[in-house]
Amino acid sequence: MAKIILTAKKQYYIITLNKRKTKKRNEVTSMQQSTLLKEKVNAGFMVERIEDMDEEYLKALKQTLMIVGDTELLSVPPLLTVYKQAPTLNNKITALAIMQDEIGHAHIAYRLLKDLGVDVNELLYERPANKWKNPYAFDFKLSNWIELGVFNSLFDRAGYTLLGDAHEFTSYGPWKRALVKVDKEELFHLRNGEIIMKAAMDNPETSKQVQEAVDWMFLMGLEFFGVADELKSRSAQLDYRLKGRSNDELRQKWLSTAVPFCESIGVKVPARLDEKTQKYEITVPFPCKFDIENKKWLLDQPDTWNGVIERFKKRGPQNVEFVARIQEGAHKMAALRKEVG
Repeated sequence: MAKIILTAKKQYYIITLNKRKTKKRNEVTSMQQSTLLKEKVNAGFMVERIEDMDEEYLKALKQTLMIVGDTELLSVPPLLTVYKQAPTLNNKITALAIMQDEIGHAHIAYRLLKDLGVDVNELLYERPANKWKNPYAFDFKLSNWIELGVFNSLFDRAGYTLLGDAHEFTSYGPWKRALVKVDKEELFHLRNGEIIMKAAMDNPETSKQVQEAVDWMFLMGLEFFGVADELKSRSAQLDYRLKGRSNDELRQKWLSTAVPFCESIGVKVPARLDEKTQKYEITVPFPCKFDIENKKWLLDQPDTWNGVIERFKKRGPQNVEFVARIQEGAHKMAALRKEVG
């Protein structure tokens, strides 16, 4: 009996040891594959199929496309809150065209996710509002038509900066080709915002609205690009060339066009160009705390990026309302089918 027990223990030990060896070999193989893929994409290789990807690449790509899709789609509800205030029919048609573009851009991202095996129907219509990945700035209603213009000028400029970078550098072929259209349309959106802002500066009342909108939206625009480089823990997007520039580099690129434009029309912004470094400096504490109810930055209360992330996780005041607007039709249709079926 003792001999049988010893034999069983020996077999168990051998099986366990073999499993550990196999696991270690798999980990080494996975690391080798990851290193090889990173070298290939940084040498110009374009990824076209799931079979070309390793697990880490696929995960980073899915995360990136989800953020892009959610951002594009959830940009529409805030715009809908004020588009009826458009001063002319042409303004209203343009605003609707922009919203149509944004929905189309979201469709591209979600369609690519579907190709990657994601259940997009569940993603869109079953996901809780606080799990969406859109920018915090999109969880607020707009107050007036001028804010729509500033939204286009600053936030679509951020989209143009981020997606323009992806269009230029991404190693994922299907996305790169789709971004040709997106890149041109985002430029149209930001130019529309510039036109609205510039025209509004000719009138004392509307020029005041421009400044008030920029006062809360400018720092929101800076937050679009994520945490400072020295605090970023994940580098897969850069390692696999899903994007080409770091968060801070993209923030500087946005500043390099947003600041000169605002200054050219007489709008004050909390940033200036350092002539020596040729980089833009933020002239107020950034990040800092935000008064959600009054849409006002508390410039005497500096914050940390951890604090900003906590604010993001709590979502903004219209998060539930805006996501419900996206999901409402699908939920009503599902209820109707259940009723008649």
